[in-house]
Amino acid sequence: MHGKLDLVNSKGLKKSEIQKLQRLLQQRVPADKILTIDLAESLAEISHESGYPLSIVLDRRGQVVNITVGSPTDVKLPELKGVRVGPGRLCGHRIIYTHLAGRNATAILTGPSKEQLQCLARNRLDLLATIEVNPQGTFSRSHGEQGKLADSIHIAHLLPGRDEQGMLWKVMPPQTARKTEKEDFAELIAALENEFRRLAPRLQIREGEERAILVGVIMEGTDSWQVEDELDELSMLARTAGASVSARLTQARLKPDHRYFLGAGKVQELALLVQELGANLVIVDHELSPNQQRNLEEVVGVKVIDRTELILDIFSKRAQTREGKLQVELAQLKYLYPRLVGKGTTLSRLGGGIGTRGPGETKLEVDRRRIRDRINLLEGETVRIRSYRDTQRRHRSFQGLPTVALTGYTNSGKSTLLNALTKAEVFVEDKLFATLDPATRRTVLPDNSPVLITDTVGFIKKLPTSLIAAFGATLEEVVLADMLIHVVDASHPNVMEQINSVYDVLSELGAIEKPMITVLNKADKVRQEDLDWIAQQVPNPVVVSAVQRQGLGRLLKSVQDVLQEVCPERNRSTA
Repeated sequence: MHGKLDLVNSKGLKKSEIQKLQRLLQQRVPADKILTIDLAESLAEISHESGYPLSIVLDRRGQVVNITVGSPTDVKLPELKGVRVGPGRLCGHRIIYTHLAGRNATAILTGPSKEQLQCLARNRLDLLATIEVNPQGTFSRSHGEQGKLADSIHIAHLLPGRDEQGMLWKVMPPQTARKTEKEDFAELIAALENEFRRLAPRLQIREGEERAILVGVIMEGTDSWQVEDELDELSMLARTAGASVSARLTQARLKPDHRYFLGAGKVQELALLVQELGANLVIVDHELSPNQQRNLEEVVGVKVIDRTELILDIFSKRAQTREGKLQVELAQLKYLYPRLVGKGTTLSRLGGGIGTRGPGETKLEVDRRRIRDRINLLEGETVRIRSYRDTQRRHRSFQGLPTVALTGYTNSGKSTLLNALTKAEVFVEDKLFATLDPATRRTVLPDNSPVLITDTVGFIKKLPTSLIAAFGATLEEVVLADMLIHVVDASHPNVMEQINSVYDVLSELGAIEKPMITVLNKADKVRQEDLDWIAQQVPNPVVVSAVQRQGLGRLLKSVQDVLQEVCPERNRSTA
């Protein structure tokens, strides 16, 4: 079986030169050699005579599988489509290519370019070998000798981990073709792959497992620690969705790249990291455009989702009631609708895992008109939900019962506090977005007057606008409540950022001016001086530990005082 000859921008090739290339396809290199002197000289000779650089792909048996004739100024290294690379392994192919030096016979070989090294990383090649060819008929004097055309060669290969300079590859000093021929290729590759496997011994992915790499960008005006904090939260979101996190990657940029979100070089680094760690999912901590998502997937070779899609997936997983599922599906379809054209064939990826729950393949692989019809139907259902909730609220108003809405950052302890205050048994879990469906329970204040307390969905930084819109009927519980209890996880290292994020969402809902008590929850995990400092930053602070049932009496007394000011006309009869 012979390899393939690609002639690109090579109309000037003579028939005799094409015949020489075709004969090269039939050559075989011993399995333990990088190349032979004869092969190196043949490549250099054809490249010198034609004026075109060449690249040749060899498999581990030494068979030539591809020869590409590139532009006279730059070799276009072939992409190795369909080559599968397992964790701890290289792809089983190496590329040997010629570089035409300038007219100066003393030109010094500088080695592979950044683009070519990125090709090495992207394809996880066994190695790259660069043959320096001088158009004057002599090889470059990169090491003080002179001889045949192909007597100056650079070898580059990937590294199992980064070196002291942070490089992903090693470029060896130039050497002669004779010395290169003596290198034991099989021994080099075996040593490299053994080291890759040693550094990543648990890369085998179990069926159904999703192993993620997190990606963040440090924008202008943003501190690196802020991005790391956001990636910490993204890591919690990923684990909540059922994924394990293998690594995180950040890049400082003035603004996201319009094509890949990351810079082209960083994308290649990401692709290599995916292969090194055996990851099958990339999660970006920003909202991606359809083109950015598609382009990233093409390069890294695994599924790519953004923060919004991850949150939507968690909501789909967490929704229990028909109402919750309906609102999540509406949010997902509104998010995916403008992306259907951009995603194109990548919709076929929706076979399982994160980013695939909810509407599912049968609803996403229909035309845009039917999806628009489905959105309209769900929006109509949302109107009916809002009408139903209005009826419930009117009934409560008729009874004269004041309403209090628990609001706050996700996983701050709202449901635990509701259970502690009302002896309810609302589902509680130490994960983000454990509660999606609102739960209303009745309790009694210190003056024996009844009050209704409603638990609501938690907020988060960069909460998708589509979610706020889709959950409008549910979030009305916050907007129409007589007062708010803002539950804060006082033990969180970024507590003030979380507080400000909640304020942002409340402002968007038009509820920021409502009477509010700030509950500094999880006080049993916080030093007193830290509690005192937080209390100075927020309105009407009350220190509480819902788990330890500490401070509940003070909280109910504060609620009573606020309600007496807010709605003195309400029925304050005993329960």
